[in-house]
Amino acid sequence: MLDDAASADLRAFFGERFSTARPLLDQHGQGESHVTAPPPWAVVFPETTAEVARLAVLSARHGFPLIGWGAGTSLEGHALAPQGGVTVDFARMNKVLAVYPEDMLAVVQPGLTREALNEELRATGLFFPVDPGANASLGGMAATRASGTTTVRYGTMRNNVLGMEVVLADGRIIRTGSSAPKTSAGYDLTALMVGSEGTLGLITELTLRLHGQPEAVSAAACAFATIAEAVDCVIATIQTGLPMARIEFLDAATVAACNAFSGTDLPLRPQLLVEFHGSPAGVAEQAERFREIAAEFGCDGFQWARAQEDRNRLWKARHDAYRAILASRPGCKAVVTDVCVPISALAEAVEETRADIAASQVPGPILGHVGDGNFHAILLIREGDAAEAAVAKALATRMAERALRLGGTITGEHGVGFGKLPLMAAEHGPGWQVMGAVKRALDPEGRMNPGKLVPPG
Repeated sequence: MLDDAASADLRAFFGERFSTARPLLDQHGQGESHVTAPPPWAVVFPETTAEVARLAVLSARHGFPLIGWGAGTSLEGHALAPQGGVTVDFARMNKVLAVYPEDMLAVVQPGLTREALNEELRATGLFFPVDPGANASLGGMAATRASGTTTVRYGTMRNNVLGMEVVLADGRIIRTGSSAPKTSAGYDLTALMVGSEGTLGLITELTLRLHGQPEAVSAAACAFATIAEAVDCVIATIQTGLPMARIEFLDAATVAACNAFSGTDLPLRPQLLVEFHGSPAGVAEQAERFREIAAEFGCDGFQWARAQEDRNRLWKARHDAYRAILASRPGCKAVVTDVCVPISALAEAVEETRADIAASQVPGPILGHVGDGNFHAILLIREGDAAEAAVAKALATRMAERALRLGGTITGEHGVGFGKLPLMAAEHGPGWQVMGAVKRALDPEGRMNPGKLVPPG
């Protein structure tokens, strides 16, 4: 717990924006997954970079940990406080600071959500494309190197963050990157901070790459007889170089859950949800080429969503798939898996995972952003059922091991937090210790989001 001196200093500086109220602590002590930890000791709501820097100085003086908090949508415990400490909630740092349409850039504060940014950009003809599904904060998305349904065309946060302002553990404020399209000036500190999960510093400002809103958009759902045919269609599509904006996979169990939850009427077979961006002629050409590829793999028709309201309904159902799957087995919680493999290994990874889940007796619908080799199984376990929890965790571990065997990674977008910490050595070997050395160099006392991402100690 915070000692009296630390509490007094924090209250004197932040006033009512420092709180130890139990409901607020409980709110900041839970995430979106099965990973759990005790609530933090306190929560603060900074409004400026200078306040975050002062908070880091107080952390150094009194020795309490700092844990960044965006929208609380992380899935591996990134924003929880397993070792106690003060949660830094960036909800009040939620402004668009500047938009530079000619350079296709925006400068934003970390608490701004991706949906709020795109609302601000509507009149500019530009948009920010990274779409993890949840209306996550942009600081949290950068900290976890988030991606989502549009990654296959626009890339992840790694590709769309040009620079940052970051407060380090000792209170120093640094700027990484610039507004230039490229640089050769030394270490890429922006890339180091993107995906660091708050273990190296607290992000207080981001310079983001924007993209032009497409002139024409078309989306569709298409059904296949088997998972193998749907996944093979994805592989063939990507290998042809067709510029898909989205290409998402849902197995039959996920489709059934979405139909029940969102009111869609998709056939109860494996589905690909696709979207095309470009000029009207370009979109029509891309759609026709994809239709030809899909027909080769047994696709038996398309449900087109050309009108914006129809597309919104389709993608909302996809984004609500996690909640839909949870609702399909009332009284359960989910172990959410997340692996990514080379596109050539996607069919093998999905089929082996499907067979493994089928043999386990634990329900596990499969879905994912398969255009970039990333897929998930949502393993449903009864609340308080230790046996089912053990089976689900074993399945998740085998999924990660399978991904590594096929040349992939234990996490394509959800990150490590402390939920996937035991798997890091298997993926990185001695490289994981190098990450620990970087952490110790920038945070020798281990106060920035401790217990996450890097080796213990």
